[in-house]
Amino acid sequence: MAQHCCEMMRSNVENSCDAHKERFDCPDCLIHYSADWDRYGLIIHDGGSSTITISYCPWCNTKLPNGLD
Repeated sequence: MAQHCCEMMRSNVENSCDAHKERFDCPDCLIHYSADWDRYGLIIHDGGSSTITISYCPWCNTKLPNGLD
């Protein structure tokens, strides 16, 4: 389990709901963390599983890991 930069990031990465089977289908899930790539991204709610990589935490402005380069 990754150590996230702040409580808001942890809360958003771990957010899930009972109404949606997948996090990418839930409009309340905003952030995805890929442990395989050590990368954070904003979820694009277009019916797929795409994200836009982010470099800084939107809540505490901590620089985030930019993946396994």
